Amino acid sequence: MADKSYERLLEGNRAWSKAKSASDPDFFDNLTRGQKPDYLWIGCSDSRVPANEITQTLSGEIFVHRNVANLVVHTDVNLLSVLQYAVEVLEVKHVIVCGHYGCGGITAAMDNRDYGLVDIWLANIREVYLRHRVELDAITDPTARTNRLTELNVIEQVRNLAKSSIVQRAWRQRGLALHGWVYGFNNGIITELDCVIDELEDLEPVFRFNR
Repeated sequence: MADKSYERLLEGNRAWSKAKSASDPDFFDNLTRGQKPDYLWIGCSDSRVPANEITQTLSGEIFVHRNVANLVVHTDVNLLSVLQYAVEVLEVKHVIVCGHYGCGGITAAMDNRDYGLVDIWLANIREVYLRHRVELDAITDPTARTNRLTELNVIEQVRNLAKSSIVQRAWRQRGLALHGWVYGFNNGIITELDCVIDELEDLEPVFRFNR
């Protein structure tokens, strides 16, 4: 017999729809009119980090892209397509990279096990480790070391965003803020990292595109 547990999702959807219509009769009509979010959220695929829920935002307020360990990879056409649409069409004002402590992708990248195809993706995190190995290797507590790599990974992904021509065009034309956040499962709190980048001068000259 096929597993039918998925049916509770459909039942839940119908109950949610009914409750939404009862509390806000215009809710679905408003959704059909399009979206104009101020935020692009680049987060981890982990099911425990729902962007709308942990920020108490409504449908249509956050444009979301998710992948393993919230990476911004310059060869990832999926990510770049989302970024271009969010920045150039939706004209979001903020792009947020949000990682989370206890990330399985970060943990996997720190050992030498063969995980198969995903190792190609995890190599991006290992590059971050290599870049910061002196600091990380000095941390003796494994959990603290993993947490710090989580933070450094987010910071590096914010910098990768800044290196894209999409972001730099937006800086010249109208302004755009990039943010790095980390979410904690232990208390549900988002920590803002010190890596706000919102202008070309925040980036090394070698990565700056000419007008």
